[in-house]
Order: sequence, then structure tokens, then C-alpha cells
Amino acid sequence: MFLRLLRTRPRRLRNATLAALSALVTVLALAVGVPQASAASSLPCDIYATAGTPCVAAHSLVRALYSSYNGSLYQVQRASDSATANIGLLAAGGYANAAAQDSFCSGTTCIITKIYDQSARHNDLTIEGAGGAGVADVGAPADALPVTVGGHQVYGLEISAGMGYRDNSTSGVATNGAAEGMYMVTSGTHVNGSCCFDYGNAETNNQDTGNGHMDAINFGTECWFAPCYGSGPWVQADLENGLFQSDSGYSKNTANTGTGAMPFVTALLKNNGQDHFALKYGNAQSGSLTTTYSGGEPTTSGYSPMHQEGAIVLGTGGDNSNGSIGSFFEGVMTAGIPTDAADDSVQANIVSVGYGGSTGTTGTLAAGSEISLRATTSCCTADYVRHQNNAAVISAITSSSSTLDKGDATWIVRRGLADSSCYSFESRNYPGDFLRHYNYQLYRQPMVGTAQFRQDATFCASTGKSGTGTSFASYNYPTRYLRHYNYNVYIASDGGSNAFDSATSWTDDVSWVVTAPWAP
Repeated sequence: MFLRLLRTRPRRLRNATLAALSALVTVLALAVGVPQASAASSLPCDIYATAGTPCVAAHSLVRALYSSYNGSLYQVQRASDSATANIGLLAAGGYANAAAQDSFCSGTTCIITKIYDQSARHNDLTIEGAGGAGVADVGAPADALPVTVGGHQVYGLEISAGMGYRDNSTSGVATNGAAEGMYMVTSGTHVNGSCCFDYGNAETNNQDTGNGHMDAINFGTECWFAPCYGSGPWVQADLENGLFQSDSGYSKNTANTGTGAMPFVTALLKNNGQDHFALKYGNAQSGSLTTTYSGGEPTTSGYSPMHQEGAIVLGTGGDNSNGSIGSFFEGVMTAGIPTDAADDSVQANIVSVGYGGSTGTTGTLAAGSEISLRATTSCCTADYVRHQNNAAVISAITSSSSTLDKGDATWIVRRGLADSSCYSFESRNYPGDFLRHYNYQLYRQPMVGTAQFRQDATFCASTGKSGTGTSFASYNYPTRYLRHYNYNVYIASDGGSNAFDSATSWTDDVSWVVTAPWAP
């Protein structure tokens, strides 16, 4: 009877009902603990197509966005010989074959040169050329952002200043006031206040051609129109010549203080191109979407109607303003404005794949294992290496410690960024940030792909100098070992001119026990 009623309803209402049912099924599955690690039967672009707003662009480095897709996700180029390889999926509708990237890039480094559009439009993104506000960009390092998605170790895209991707000759993307929607999964831990970490519709000539010529999601801490509430980062609309949180530009929503340091964020924008746009965000690991604005287009001239040109940009502003940083895992653009029910269904699907989930291995130095590092010196056997205000310190962590403290004291073991026989340690709470030394002191910093960073973030293990646990030598200063001194963490030699090089208790201070992680 219910199916018969659906058949008699108008097409848009029927599609909205089906999208809502899809969202409800996914949410119920999550609630009762049904495993969702394998590819879902209805992925974001399937959901949007069912709702009558098909994807005209679908970009992801981590997974398929159509249940039937079995093509390439992205292309990498290695430094040793400039050869390229396409990275595809483990199975149709599934997750990236990161092992293929690891094999191809073994013994050298790779950059990402192309991100394939999974839609039939073939709106592929390549490294962006020079524009009105910036010189030509460079490709992002392919291994800068390891992450677990759907139980698989894959790689996201980590943008540093001077990096960006674009397609100026697209098919099907909204132009001249046409309606569209878009979302991306990004991160609140890798942001800044520079212009402009965008994903969406931009100019076709890499120039600022005026108000309303862009329609892109912006994510960062840049407050273009005061007041902005809180410290961000905020999901904003880059509509050219402004990052908008409302029709007046500035925030009219005092509750919108930004996402904070949320590791994975769903950011969403939709715009009818005439008189209305809306902004939403959600935790990509749990929960639903929050609407921060839904109302009229900006009141300044040029935005109503919009004048989109139909290019697609990722990581920069429309004129290649490329001072921003950001993370990108997946994103789509649609023809027409998706229903709220479709958005909710897409968010439920994103949550279901388990962004940043457990790697499944703990307490060892195997690649992908989650660990904590405990001090062995008699003063400090309850202290663990953790990051605090970006610096590495040791502090006591117990079962009663806060969730934040436990997460800050948890690291994911990665193959050494400079030498795969050694180790690098990625922050559990800050995807793409690694433990590295600078002026001999240890910090948590985002991986920018330089040879210097790779060496500073690589440590080679040996039996603990005290005879207990493990010691970690700096890759580029092999006589200096990871050491705690006065509760800070350094690379220190056994005796030297620096206070932290003191020979007193050096062998104990450089010996660590690799334990099970404090964060799940």
C-alpha cells in the first residue's frame, strides 16, 4: 500500500520521501550498531540523484561517491622519474587503494596532480595555474594526510599555502544564476585566516570578475565581515569579494561560533542563484547537520541574481588567492538545490563510513598502529608524550583524564616520512599533523611535504638506552634521541651545551614504553 501511494505522488515529493527513508535507514543502522565499514548501497551521488538533483561533480581521494563507480580517484606523480599513476578503488563503490600509491611512491615522494570527477561530466581537477592574486600553484604531497575511512587506511588532500586545483572548462556546472548545491568533508584542525580555502563554483579565467561570479564553500578562520562570533573556523559562502555568513555578510547567528578543532567536518552550501542561499555544517563522525543561515542573497548589488561562471576551484580563491591551508577528503556539486532530506541522508552516509576510526591495530610500532608513549624515568612513569598548544610535552594521563587529554596523548604510527624503515607519529586529534623537531624541540605541526619536514618528523627505533623500552633517534641528527626534560620533549644528545643535553638520567629519559593508546 505504501509503495502504491509513493507511485501516485508527484515526482519531487516521491524523491524527497525516498531520500528521507534512506537517511532514516542509515541512522537506525548506526543506532543499533549495524556495521557500516563496507561500501554502502546508496552513496552521496546516488542519494542526490534520487532526490532529483544529480551530481555534476564528485571528487574524493578516499572513496567512491556512487555505488557503481569503479574508476580512478586521483593521479600521483613521483619525484624520482616524473612518472604518473592513477589510484583507484579496492572494489566498485568502495575505498581507495592506498597500497597502490604506497607501492608506486616507495623510495621517493609523490604529489597529487589530478583529482578525477566521478560523475559522467568528467570535471577533473588539475593543479591550478596563475591568477590575478597568485602565481601558479604546486601539487599537494600525496602522503601528507593519512586517514582511516571505512576501516581502510587511505589518504586525504592536505593543502598548504601555494597549493590548489581547478577546472576552468566544465560541463553541467551552474552558470548565470542557476541553482546548485555542494558539500565537502574537511577538517577543523588544519585551517588559517588567509584567503581562501574554497571548494565550488569560480571564474573561468582565474581573475576576480566581480560580485556574484563565485558560489563556493569557504572554510577557515578569516572573518571578512565583522562581527563573526567565536574563533571559528566557520563555513561561509565565497560569493566573490566577500565571505558571507548572511545576506549582510556578517554573522546574524550568535550561536554560530564555528566548528572548533573538530577533526572531520561536513560543510554545505546551497544557492538558488536568485534570492536565497543556505549554509550548514556537521560533525562528519557523528550527528546531524546544523543550519547556520538560510535566507536572502547578499543585499549588495551583483548577488541577486548570481553570475556564476561554472569553473570549479579547490583550495584557493577565484583569482587564485592561495595563502590558505585546509584539508579535503570528498565533495560534490549538484544541479539544482538538494532537499534538506537529501542533505540529511548524505550526512548520515558520511557518518556511517567512520572517518578517523580505529586502525584496528594498537600498542605496537606496526604502520597504522595507535599508540601512546610512556616515560620510564622514575619521576615520571605515569607521564606520556602529548601535544599541548602545539608543543610536545609529557604529563600524567590516567583513566580519569579528559577525552581531549587522552586524544592528545595518542599517536598513529606511520612509515617514516623520510625513511620507510623508521617511524613518523601522526596526531590522533589533528589529522595530518606530525611530531617533528624544530631547533631541537618537539612540536605537532602539519605535514607540508618538504624534505626538511620529512627528516625532522622521522625517528628510528632501537632498544631503549636504559635497557628498557624503545629509544627513538632523530633521522637527521642520529646521535640525538627523543627525550623528556623538564616536562618538555626534545631531541637530545648524551651531554652537550644545552641544558636538555644533560647526561644526568639521559638513558632513562630517552627510553620509552610503547603502550596501548589512551584514545580509542
